[in-house]
Amino acid sequence: MLKELIIKNRSYRRFYQDFKITMDDLKELVDLARLSASGRNLQALKYFLSADNDTNEKIFSTLAWAGYLKDWHGPGEGEKPAGYIVILGDTRLTKNYFCDHGIASQSMLLGAVEKNLGGCIFASIQRVKLKELLQLDDYLEILLVLAIGKPKEEVVIEEVKDDDIKYYRDKNQVHHVPKRSLDDIIIS
Repeated sequence: MLKELIIKNRSYRRFYQDFKITMDDLKELVDLARLSASGRNLQALKYFLSADNDTNEKIFSTLAWAGYLKDWHGPGEGEKPAGYIVILGDTRLTKNYFCDHGIASQSMLLGAVEKNLGGCIFASIQRVKLKELLQLDDYLEILLVLAIGKPKEEVVIEEVKDDDIKYYRDKNQVHHVPKRSLDDIIIS
């Protein structure tokens, strides 16, 4: 069951924009992050949630979508995410978040998949602009952004060929994600 969720948990970049995400949906996902492991149990992550069109558009404007897809600059109108979770570090508590934001992201996206939703993790963010747009306090550091919605695309996993790990879309707009084989990644 967990393996199925992990396989289904892909980086979705096109969504049914008219499918509404509620703040309660986003809070349920953040609760999964809250219950997840935290280095030194410091729990220094905070979360900014958005499920309204105006705030979503502000967040959307600061994200870089799919670096390997050079001729695609992100989803068009009707395919944008219905919600976002901005993962923040509280610098009053620490400036070393270890891998907490990665763990939190995975927990939230697995929760999204379990709800028949999906998402994408963004580290390529115009952080200064986003901080201003969201009017975040100075002590909050933007770490990652999660786009959340009902996926409108098919994503398939395939074996890496010729050591090419770049994801791509085929002529039918199916998104292909090459993964190295288990034998290639285990050193023993």
